[in-house]
Amino acid sequence: MKKGILMTLSVILCITITSCNQNATEKIKSENVKMAIKRDSKIISLPVMTFSETNYDFGTINEGDIVEHEFSFKNTGEAPLVIISAKGSCGCTVSKWSTEPINPRESSSLLVRFNSNGKPNMQTKQVTITANTEKGKEILKIKAMVTPKSKIGS
Repeated sequence: MKKGILMTLSVILCITITSCNQNATEKIKSENVKMAIKRDSKIISLPVMTFSETNYDFGTINEGDIVEHEFSFKNTGEAPLVIISAKGSCGCTVSKWSTEPINPRESSSLLVRFNSNGKPNMQTKQVTITANTEKGKEILKIKAMVTPKSKIGS
């Protein structure tokens, strides 16, 4: 019984040693590598959101004012851009955007609306855009100095 197990292990060891003798890199064909690089470069092409500005200052506004700004951008990538969501850092900031894909070299915009009701003094908010870009998230920032209601008309 022991001789049978020892003989089986010897055969397995011999097969393992001889099968690993071949160099795997010698089997790679250079034309296959070139085709794979070309194929993979097409897959990696992603859209790129290039904004004309990513920060906007509304200046001084009165508490209760609703102000909005349109952020323009261009898809400077090589694939269609799809915006999945655009969420404000609080409920007072709302955005509107196109749900249609934006093709390469096309421009579009994203509207950001800020409701200053109940938000006195300096306010800084951001909108996080989730899209199919390499980063996956883009950030827009707005700010405003909100004059409190108690000081309006004083």
